[in-house]
Order: sequence, then structure tokens, then C-alpha cells
Amino acid sequence: MISLPGQLAIKTIHGRNGDFNVGRLATSIGEFVVKNAELDQYREGKYDGDFAIAEIRPATYTANGRMVIEIRALLGGMTLSNIDALSGDDASRLSPQEVDPIDEEAQAPALAASTVASKANTRHRRDPLIDTTPFGVTPPGTSPDTSTDAEDAVLFGPLWPLGEVVKLDATFDRLALREQRDRLRIMGYEFAPLSQDWHLVTA
Repeated sequence: MISLPGQLAIKTIHGRNGDFNVGRLATSIGEFVVKNAELDQYREGKYDGDFAIAEIRPATYTANGRMVIEIRALLGGMTLSNIDALSGDDASRLSPQEVDPIDEEAQAPALAASTVASKANTRHRRDPLIDTTPFGVTPPGTSPDTSTDAEDAVLFGPLWPLGEVVKLDATFDRLALREQRDRLRIMGYEFAPLSQDWHLVTA
């Protein structure tokens, strides 16, 4: 693992599995695509800091009848020092046609098999492609007084009940992380990029 100063530009894309982020990391040794799951917590912008790069490798995926080859960096951590808005030029360098990493992983049979096994060994979650009930809406036949707390307890697992500061585990599951992110925003939490955790905003 190497640590380098650089700038990470993050762009949000609206996909069928929810909003997801893609990043482009500019360093002294080159520019790399970053698709770590934890990026989904961040707002669009440019983030300066020191980045621990665990792996650099080529990656390919197919989208809209084309094959894309990119050099990807897997981040092992980062320490951020400054945040700026994403300019139009920055946004144009991050393609809006990016494939959601969840769908990309499903294209690889080996990864798909390991993902299924991992999900089977963790916990049961609603499949948003099957159960289209919006999160927080009481499904038919359930008590409105207990359903939200019960769903939150399942969604957040060992983090529940939540404190004023919440740090999500980005190594668990991409879809679960997005559901947790969206639920935290509804509950009045805001993500603090410099400390990389969520804080409850009080009036």
C-alpha cells in the first residue's frame, strides 16, 4: 500500500439501484478511476487529501454496446483536508454512462457467486427489485407503530440504536450501504467528509 497526496473528483449518477458515486483520483503518478463503496456517502465535489492506494489494476466492463477499459485504484483509506465544488469540466471527465458497481459485479460469475454466499451468511434484506414498497412505508398487514423501528434495526444491525455520530461499515454490502445512507438523511443526519462519519443535526 502506498500513500499519495492527490485530488479525488466525485460525481453522482442516478441508477436503478439508487444513487451511486464514481471518482477520478489525480496523483503525481497518474489518474485512476475509483469505485470504492464508501464513496456513495459523499456529495459531488473535489476532495483534496492523502490517499492510501491498496491496489492499482486494469478493469473492464460492457455498457451500451461498448467495452470500457480503465485503470482503477482501490483505496485503503484517505485523509481529506479540503473540499471544492465540482466544475463543469470536472463533471464532463466523469462519464454519466458509468455502470453501477453492483451491476458490474453481477457481470462476473465468480464475484456474483461470492456475493450470493455473503448475503446468505449475513442477514435478510428486502430486495428493492422485488419489494417496491418505499422505505419507511408500512407494508400491508404490519403495525405502523413498530415497522419503522424494526426495519431500522434490521437495516443498521449492530449500529442500532443509533447515536449522535454514526460510522457506516463500507466493507459490508453496497446496496445496504446506500439504504443506510438514504435512511440517515431522512432521519436528520449529515455526512461529514473530513471525519468520514454521520452526525445528527439538531435544531
